[in-house]
Amino acid sequence: MCRFLGITRSLIYYHLNREESKETLKTDELLEETIKEIFRKSKNAYGSRKIKVELQEKSIIASRRKICRIMKKQALI
Repeated sequence: MCRFLGITRSLIYYHLNREESKETLKTDELLEETIKEIFRKSKNAYGSRKIKVELQEKSIIASRRKICRIMKKQALI
């Protein structure tokens, strides 16, 4: 089919992966907003460990290192 259309197979896989990366961007933005919200509600006192516990209570899975990266990016530390 790729020969018939005159395109390479790698192009198809590239576009499939690109769509998945757009979904992860939306998820990351949601995670950033949730982390900021938790941090603000704690009166700027929670660190990555307590934020991780709060996220788990909301059924959101994220590693502590990812939470730290987001907190540094948003200047919450």
